[in-house]
Amino acid sequence: MNEEKNYQSIEVILAEQDVPWANDLIGIFQRHLSKRCQIQWGHHSTASLLVELALEPGIGVEGFRIEEVSSGCIRIVGNDKLGLRYGIGKFLRTSRYLQDRFIPSPWRGTSVPARKVRGIYFATHFHNFYHDAPIDQVREYLEELSLWGYNALNIWFDMHHYQGIDDPEARVMIERLKLLLGTAKQTGFNIGFAILANESFADSPIELRADQTFPGTRHVRGGYGLELCPSKPAGRELILKNIQWEFAVFSDLKIDFLWIWPYDQGGCGCEKCRPWGGNAFLRIAEEEAALARKFWPEVKIYLSTWLFDCVKPEGEWEGLHALLEKNPDWVGGVIADSHTDFPHYPLEHDLPENYPLLNFPEISMWGMNPWGTFGANPAPLRFERLWNQAKDKLQGGFPYSEGIFEDINKVVVSRFYWGDVPWQETLREYIAYEFSPHVVEDVIMAIKIMEQNQSRQWMGDSQTHDAYFYMKRAEASLSSKARTSWRWRILFLRSRIERELLSNHGKPTENCRPWFEELTEIYHARNAQECVKPIQMKYGNRD
Repeated sequence: MNEEKNYQSIEVILAEQDVPWANDLIGIFQRHLSKRCQIQWGHHSTASLLVELALEPGIGVEGFRIEEVSSGCIRIVGNDKLGLRYGIGKFLRTSRYLQDRFIPSPWRGTSVPARKVRGIYFATHFHNFYHDAPIDQVREYLEELSLWGYNALNIWFDMHHYQGIDDPEARVMIERLKLLLGTAKQTGFNIGFAILANESFADSPIELRADQTFPGTRHVRGGYGLELCPSKPAGRELILKNIQWEFAVFSDLKIDFLWIWPYDQGGCGCEKCRPWGGNAFLRIAEEEAALARKFWPEVKIYLSTWLFDCVKPEGEWEGLHALLEKNPDWVGGVIADSHTDFPHYPLEHDLPENYPLLNFPEISMWGMNPWGTFGANPAPLRFERLWNQAKDKLQGGFPYSEGIFEDINKVVVSRFYWGDVPWQETLREYIAYEFSPHVVEDVIMAIKIMEQNQSRQWMGDSQTHDAYFYMKRAEASLSSKARTSWRWRILFLRSRIERELLSNHGKPTENCRPWFEELTEIYHARNAQECVKPIQMKYGNRD
């Protein structure tokens, strides 16, 4: 980038002034640029940079183009509202920022997403970040993710937290979720929510509950123990009553899709229900889909296959496949993924082509317990390997997020959806934008070591010291804004905590106490359940 292309002032204009969201996009541009440098806004002299924002259908759905009109004038063109947003994101990420000057992006060209569905799933429960952080912070985070190319948001009203339909806390949570979904819809996202096929509240009648013994698979298939058995007439009736209530409270929103989930949580293993995924799950899901269409006639129903045949073949995948061969109009698509490798069945058997297959990358829990307890959990090599297993079968997906500690994983996966972008390219863009272009290689080296260490039983070796060295060296050249940002802190603390673990046979020391406390504050996890809460130390032990 040439020195003469530095600017101290910038003017942003949108050609389509009559569109209602014009000021929103200009505001996004100004807000994100102003976070990174002190620059004057508006036309101040011939030395000002002019950025024109425009719409031009024909580029490709949700695509964009960045072009140089003349010296000092750059145009960002979107095929549509979201395409223009993504173009702004690309421009901001590939520009460079000095204290009071701005070096505009040298990137020129056209970019169109390869896959239609590029969603994110916020697991809105357990008093994690999405559940407890100030709502404006969660909405701001959603905006930041949108600039990377996401175009859909899914949430979950987790009934097990609440004592029935009339629980006041349930009403509070519903309003919070509606604010999130409303923000996403205003952005231009498709929005939806998930239900467990046999979900119920904490006060579910014991005599109607599901059999969740699942011999040999209970440890992976989960279950709160509150779910209901749909093969019991009164259980089925209560399931549908609960679900209809939930649909009604969200009915003032235009819901685009609904997920129906089998296990973890959910499921019933009684004689009449099993094999759950190929039997009673499909029966009750069809009734729930019919209920959903009474509220949203065009809603798309996705059936999840999470943990189908997870230990041994039980006929669950075959049962679903047999249903899809009948071309049921109530099914809109299938979601498949696993804690480990991508399931074999959909790789070896083509589903009928009118049922798109989406993935559900598990970016949160893998290799760390509690999740996010040591800071950021970047695993770009893992997610590239998993992506390569299934990418030719997929039309997109939704990463599973329990908080902000997997921010890097979200970004890496978003670029797989956009166009199979290698993780190295994505991380170079991310690190240069969020931290500094001068620390890219050091931070990538540190991230690779962190990923090697990631395991439920912590693993570390002499390279753990190297990761801390790379991060410490990088930090010395960061601006104060970058150095104190939450994205830097959770990554830096990961390297610092792991170095301390290495010195004490993998166990936290008293030195870790303030670092765990800082992570707790960043995550807004003071009241979180243990699985999403950093270690709380008391006299050197866990509370």
